[in-house]
Amino acid sequence: MTSLVVVLCATGATAQAAPQPLADDPGATAIQLPPLPGILDYQLGAAYTPPAGVTIVTRDSTASPAAGIYNICYVNGFQTQPEEHDLWLNQRKDLLVTGSNGKPIVDPEWPDEFILDTSTATKRTRLAAIADEAITRCSQRGFKGLEIDNLDSYGRSKGKLTVDHNLAYAKLLQQRAHALGLAIGQKNSAEVSERAHNEVGFDFAFAEECFAYEECADYSDEYGSLVMDVEYTDNLPNGPFSTVCRSGDRPATTTLRDRELVGPGNRDYIYQHC
Repeated sequence: MTSLVVVLCATGATAQAAPQPLADDPGATAIQLPPLPGILDYQLGAAYTPPAGVTIVTRDSTASPAAGIYNICYVNGFQTQPEEHDLWLNQRKDLLVTGSNGKPIVDPEWPDEFILDTSTATKRTRLAAIADEAITRCSQRGFKGLEIDNLDSYGRSKGKLTVDHNLAYAKLLQQRAHALGLAIGQKNSAEVSERAHNEVGFDFAFAEECFAYEECADYSDEYGSLVMDVEYTDNLPNGPFSTVCRSGDRPATTTLRDRELVGPGNRDYIYQHC
């Protein structure tokens, strides 16, 4: 049986804001920030009609935007996608971080994803040109924002990458996003929020499990209300999701999803929001 959608309303919720144009960058009038606080759905595993009331949805760059709401486009900016395994291994191996054995280093939690080598300016430029295909596709399909995943890949690189390398690469992606009129969000990596916001120029923050790991303030201190968070059903250390929603330590825009992000037709589907 498909799980029921449950909506949990926290007391004192801030009124939903309309998208605002970014005013401090070239072409700013074309850049629309996410309407935060809002109601977020996270649809990376399957694209489906968002539940009633949803104002923001994130979908993969290969999907199309949902009608009538703010759409964020997911791009795996710092690691490879599983379906491109052979392409990177056979044609772009020099752009992958490799170990002492010469084999590409993979993400331990996602072993079908290689880690991109952002260690030199030349490689960053080449990687940005490749990422531009997905970023341009997001813009052409009508997405308004970007979520760039795996900013923290340096922590899985066995010392081959540094945070400086990844922030320098992120800046190239930020520049391309803004050139296309897209807002761009910092994804996770709470510990570098100050630098990510001020040096890279991310417009908003998209966190996973910041409440579970007590990191939400790291984002809100930098981005104010321009923070959204997804918690997962298999990691609720402080009690049920209703406890999360009652807390003042969470972002106003907080959603609960099943870990695999399946669609409503799957019995494991869970979607709740504060």
